[in-house]
Amino acid sequence: MARRGAGTPFLLRLSLLLLLQLGGTLGCASVAVGSPVVSLGSAVMASCTIRSELCRGLEQGKVQITWMLDNEPVAGSQHQGPGGTEVSNLTLPQFNRTQAKLWCWVEWNGTKQRVGMAEIRAGYPPAKPFNLSCILNLSDYGLTCRWEQGADSHLPTSVTLKCAGSRAPAVTGCTPQGGHSHCTVPRRLLQLYRQMEIWVSAANALGTAESEHLCIDPMDVAKLDPPALQSIQSIPFQTDCIALAWEVARSNAHMELQCELRYRAPEDPAWALVTGIVGQAGTTQRCGFLFGTQYHFQMRCRRSSARGYWSEWSLGRNYTTHEKAPTGKLDAWWSARPAGAGGQLEVQLCWKAPRRQEANGRVLGYRVTLSPRRRGRDPRTICNTTHTQCNFSAPAGTRRVYLSAYNAAGESAATEVVLLERKGQPLAGLRAVPGGERSLWVCWEAPPAPAAAYVLEWQRVSSEPSRCSACWQMERDGAATAALIRDGIEPFQRYNISVYPLYKDAIGVPSNIAAYSKQKAPSYAPKLHLKSISKSSAELCWDPVPVEMQNGFITSYTIFWANSTAEVSSATVNPSLSSFVIRELKPSTLYKVHIMASTAAGGTNGTSLTLVTIVLDDIEIQFLFLTLGLIFVLLILLLICFQKNGRVKQQFWPSIPDPANSSLGKWVPAELQQEPLQGPSVREPGLATISTVTVLERAAGKQPSAWGKEPATTTAGTFPALPQPYVRQEGPGMPGRGRAAAEPCQGPGGSGETVQYARVVGDGYKGQQHAPPRLYLRSSSTQPLLLDPSPSPKPYENLWFHGAGPHGCPGDGGCPEEPPATFPLLQGLRISGAEELHDCRTF
Repeated sequence: MARRGAGTPFLLRLSLLLLLQLGGTLGCASVAVGSPVVSLGSAVMASCTIRSELCRGLEQGKVQITWMLDNEPVAGSQHQGPGGTEVSNLTLPQFNRTQAKLWCWVEWNGTKQRVGMAEIRAGYPPAKPFNLSCILNLSDYGLTCRWEQGADSHLPTSVTLKCAGSRAPAVTGCTPQGGHSHCTVPRRLLQLYRQMEIWVSAANALGTAESEHLCIDPMDVAKLDPPALQSIQSIPFQTDCIALAWEVARSNAHMELQCELRYRAPEDPAWALVTGIVGQAGTTQRCGFLFGTQYHFQMRCRRSSARGYWSEWSLGRNYTTHEKAPTGKLDAWWSARPAGAGGQLEVQLCWKAPRRQEANGRVLGYRVTLSPRRRGRDPRTICNTTHTQCNFSAPAGTRRVYLSAYNAAGESAATEVVLLERKGQPLAGLRAVPGGERSLWVCWEAPPAPAAAYVLEWQRVSSEPSRCSACWQMERDGAATAALIRDGIEPFQRYNISVYPLYKDAIGVPSNIAAYSKQKAPSYAPKLHLKSISKSSAELCWDPVPVEMQNGFITSYTIFWANSTAEVSSATVNPSLSSFVIRELKPSTLYKVHIMASTAAGGTNGTSLTLVTIVLDDIEIQFLFLTLGLIFVLLILLLICFQKNGRVKQQFWPSIPDPANSSLGKWVPAELQQEPLQGPSVREPGLATISTVTVLERAAGKQPSAWGKEPATTTAGTFPALPQPYVRQEGPGMPGRGRAAAEPCQGPGGSGETVQYARVVGDGYKGQQHAPPRLYLRSSSTQPLLLDPSPSPKPYENLWFHGAGPHGCPGDGGCPEEPPATFPLLQGLRISGAEELHDCRTF
């Protein structure tokens, strides 16, 4: 049931469409327009009428009418018309389509159906035909007319060719087919030798147009068949005249004709035309032809009594006139120089080929002699060539040579060439301007002295110069101040131009100028090279652009440079320079540089060059290295001075006396020099470094004479005061070490006063590694000093390692005593003053 309910609306809609379609066929709806063809851009009005009673299925529902112009909806106004009809009116204010379909739609219960349609076309009235012309073809005597139609009307247009006789009504002569603008009127509609009126008529739904009426006699517009050339010959011999014979076509045999003859040589740019040839057939003569020249002849004719059409040109016929010996003088130019010690003159002679009107045929060669030709004998020929130049040797002092040309008919008169010296006055104010892409005008000021002629030379400038023997010309008019050169001139190429004035007895010094016939931007810019660079400048160089690639005069070089922050700078350089220095650059900065070469017609950029400025200049780097080198040398010199100069060394590292190595430590009194010293068999393996020595004086009056001292008077029974050490050096970091201190000594009477006669403490030298210090002590004793060797202490020992303090001695043997042999000073003291010393008591 559900499926059936879903399909019911579709079936209803389908049946409604069929009924509407059938109803429309039976007159259910009608569409009317004001005009099916309208002018383009004008308004269009239309109406659609629906008769509900004729449209089954719409009798009881409301009808909605809509419009569609092709596929575009347009709005209309709907209202109820008479008889229960529904009417919708539509107005299109501006119809801009050449063709369209207007549809009327009916909408009922959401379904649309087309019920009517009207086709509308728009366009313009037909344009007036023009340029009507007709030609009568004598082969079939049909009149073919042509015209131009004009603008398209966008509407179907019928075109016909109308014709009317003087006493006959207008008839349609012909109708063009396939949209062409020509047709042919048959012979049966024509009246020959009578005036007829002919015109073109064009008509469409919006109007009719006619061309101008053409009134002609069909025979006046007849196009005749071309004549035929029979023969051409020169008459009489050795003249420039020819005789030409022809005959007309058979179709034109009964007419009076007017003919024309044309001819030209292959080198001629245009035809030469001969008019006024009258007659049906015959011959004609014509003069003024060049000798030895080939010509091409053609002929055409028309009726002499009408201004009709000429026939086509006849088939061409070639004819070559007979030759004659060359005439006129040859233009010659030369250069001469001595050949050396041989007394000969080297001459390079150039000349121009004779003009066509002077050659009188094909030139076979040229002859150069040293003397003119005389009757009865020929001079010796020094050059015979088919070219236009010759190099030869002539005797020294030769001032004239003779040049002639010859062909199959004879030889020309000799042209005298005078070899003048080039020492005359030059021209002033020479300039050159383009005469076109392939020509140059050369202008100059007249020289003070009158000139007989001028010679112009030009040479293309290239990287590989080559001599151009043909790049010169002679201007024979001595009053001329300008000349046009064409031979070999090409655009965008530089030419050096020289102008020589020819005087009566000399040749002027040449004036030179460079010129271009046309300029443009250079083909490419030069490539930059980095020559040198510093922290604030860079020197660039480049190779000039080859002349062939400059395409004009280089007016300037422009150099652009920019850093990473896009700060662009530029400088213009004279084109004669090939290097440039960029200044005011930033140190250690990257720059991109390129060059532009410019001419008057534009510029071309070159490739980019990347460079980085340095941090320091070469001079600054050299100065830095020199400074460092000087500092290094000064340091070396100072070290050497410290090593060699004791005074300087003493200022920084003062010398500390070493008693062990002193002369006093090795001194032996004179009394002991003859006695053998009794030393211990076992000595301490290393010598102690002595930093302090204290020597105590004896009692007054008892000093040894060996010291060179005067005895001092003292009170008997008393001991002298404690002497001060004459050398005292304190050890580093320890105030009390390394020095000898005075201590009370006990006298011999046991009074408690003692005399310390020696205490030596060893310490390291300043700056040396500190080994464990060695302490050498002398004990205080109450016994007489060194009075008897038997009670003397044992050989001294390093008491530091035995735990003995500096002020006490273990055991009953007293303080260890150094053998006299190990300390000669004490030995001297024993020998010289033993009887005065008293024992010291140990604290």
